[in-house]
Amino acid sequence: MQTVETLNEGLKRAYTVTITSKDIDARVEKEVKAMAPQVRMPGFRPGKVPANLVKKMHGEALQRDALNNSIQESIQKLIADQKLRPAMQPSVELDEAFEFGKDAEIKVALEVLPEIAAPSVDGIKLERLTVEVADAQVDEAAGRIATQQGALEEKGDDHAAQDGDTLVIDFLGKIDGEAFEGGAAEDVKLKLGAGQFIPGFEEQLGGVKKGEEKVIEVTFPEDYGAAHLAGKLATFDIKVKSILDGDKPKLDDDFAKSLGLEGLDQLKDLLKGQIEQEHNGLTRTHMKRKLLDQLAAAHDFDVPPSMVEAEFEQIWQQLQHEATHEEDPAAAIAEMEAEKEDYRAIAVRRVRLGLLLSEIGQANGVTVSDQEMNRLIMQAAQQYGPQDRERFVQYVRQDPMAAAQLRAPLYEDKVVDFLFDKAEVTDRAVTKEELEAAIEAEDGDIKPHVHGPGCGHDHDEKPKAKKAATKKAAAEPAADAEAVAEEAPAKPKKAAAKKAAPAEAEAEAPAAEEKPKKKAAPKKAAAKAE
Repeated sequence: MQTVETLNEGLKRAYTVTITSKDIDARVEKEVKAMAPQVRMPGFRPGKVPANLVKKMHGEALQRDALNNSIQESIQKLIADQKLRPAMQPSVELDEAFEFGKDAEIKVALEVLPEIAAPSVDGIKLERLTVEVADAQVDEAAGRIATQQGALEEKGDDHAAQDGDTLVIDFLGKIDGEAFEGGAAEDVKLKLGAGQFIPGFEEQLGGVKKGEEKVIEVTFPEDYGAAHLAGKLATFDIKVKSILDGDKPKLDDDFAKSLGLEGLDQLKDLLKGQIEQEHNGLTRTHMKRKLLDQLAAAHDFDVPPSMVEAEFEQIWQQLQHEATHEEDPAAAIAEMEAEKEDYRAIAVRRVRLGLLLSEIGQANGVTVSDQEMNRLIMQAAQQYGPQDRERFVQYVRQDPMAAAQLRAPLYEDKVVDFLFDKAEVTDRAVTKEELEAAIEAEDGDIKPHVHGPGCGHDHDEKPKAKKAATKKAAAEPAADAEAVAEEAPAKPKKAAAKKAAPAEAEAEAPAAEEKPKKKAAPKKAAAKAE
């Protein structure tokens, strides 16, 4: 193999590599000898087929394999000999005039990672904003779970229903005096004023009392989803079974036990832990952004254009995806275009910080252990079906690029934790609103990717738009029973009460006009009957 450097400019490198025909032919001969004992041919005993006949039968395929293997090994040798650190996969081009039997000339072009002076990790000062969990927050979270589970206090028999109350009703719909398919359901929960049903339905139930039976008359909207009901006048026989207070969730030991917990105290302890975890996540987000700002201000070096372009494409694709879900996609795209260069600058910052974090990690012995890597692989494999999980695991274990992509986010977090430990940290107690406002005020909204040899760059965690990222970080996740149940002892679920609502009712219920995708009453009833 002969190598000639043809370009050395900034981070760009180019080489011409010549692989001799002698090397390629030697590979072919070696492969012929290796496969000859397995070749079967009429007239010859097994394993006794002459090498020249084997070569005649498989020569073309063997030559192609030999050339490809020679090219791959030559590139690896070039990288090792020249002590290169490729930023991305090298571009390889075989001379169009190549013919087997002649020397192969390939052109190799690549960008290399910059040489970064050993970054100092001393002198970093950070402020940690902490938020104490108030009892009112825990009570509010518990109340949300109770509301989700329908654990509401029941109103008295004399209470007249009003907006905000939740009615538990049975209904039977009729057109021209005949019940229509899918128009009946039992034990449907309907919150008055929520606009869950078609116009006129909820309004006629104001003032009803527990045990009351009533017939109401409504007209399905002209654009109703079920064509045979659109525009039709219908009556509904309503039976009010109970009226619940939508503002007063029932919070007691019995409710907590229905979730598989020992009592209300355990529910509140679990919720307090969840809220603390959420607050800690916001605190870490703020600290990390301050850390990255300090690193960015203290280091400036050229970054590979190909990495920047790849990073920018990820950001741009995410922005385009988000724009399609805006109320005015055209306006959102126009705003994106106006800020295109700002996003390109963010891509440069992300790449630079990613390379810097990688350098800091390598210089200070930060690693991802085999045990941690195995846990990452198994967690990622859970998104696939049982038949595909094993193939995914094998793929990651055999492909260094895939493994690097999976490892990168955890490696980045470990480097950041290392820097947190090195930093001089002062604590300041703030409210959650103050912490969220501090995060919103930051500009470093897009996370860097940790880059390094073999990284592959296309990490799983997708970039977010500058505006969207902080909103997502500051959003308060609603506490739900599922999250609590995951931490509670397992408890068998009670069998659901049998209901008479047919599955077909989903398409034919009196759904709200302004929410065509949500089929209100029968959909809920059908869900209960499962």
